[in-house]
Amino acid sequence: MGRVICAGLGPGDPDLMSLRAARTIGDARHVAYFRKAGRPGQARRIVEGMLNPSATEYPMEYPVTTELPFDSPAYTDALAHFYDDWANRLAQLAATEDVVVLCEGDPFFYGSFMHLHSRLQGRVPVEVIPGITGMTGCWTATDTPITWGDDVLTVLMGTLPEDDLVRHMAGADALVVMKTGRNLPRVRRALERAGRLHQAWLVERGTMPGQRVAKLADVDAADCPYFAIVLVHGHGRRPELPE
Repeated sequence: MGRVICAGLGPGDPDLMSLRAARTIGDARHVAYFRKAGRPGQARRIVEGMLNPSATEYPMEYPVTTELPFDSPAYTDALAHFYDDWANRLAQLAATEDVVVLCEGDPFFYGSFMHLHSRLQGRVPVEVIPGITGMTGCWTATDTPITWGDDVLTVLMGTLPEDDLVRHMAGADALVVMKTGRNLPRVRRALERAGRLHQAWLVERGTMPGQRVAKLADVDAADCPYFAIVLVHGHGRRPELPE
């Protein structure tokens, strides 16, 4: 029997991938990865030039991305059938050989692989190789520590209702807001209501080609990049500098 091995790719720069993940990917005979229909896929781009030329690729194309509301029954149903189907396919492959699934960031930190992981339990052996999270790459791009002293870091999804975002933002020391994209206008409004907009940074395509780091207040309100994270740095106890 083989295994399903999920390799965390890190925040986007291939040089930030673990040695274990890189070796596993280079040795793989079967490689699966998520992508939007008609697109090469971010995960596949990260491993360009790393795959064995004889490896068989399995693009797992999402049936929907932004075409339906995130919280609609139709969206949930379409994604559930998608994950059921691919869990079955991967289990069939792993009955005889290892198959490597690529996952951006860390697979267990809001990664799509989690939906396959839960469906594969008890069917085939599953191994997960951790990776540097996307948010880690983004806050490093700002050249400022995200937390100081006893700051508490709060991670939010931009898909949350605006009032919930405001409540969490107002009480947080340091903030990371993921899943921005078309939710960015809501995130901006929430930060402004919480009195935190002037502290917020937008990091687009962190550690990748085309990286952009900008104060969110200075970004055009109509500019909603898909691969972006919003950050607010903490201001707790900082080390005293020598005089």
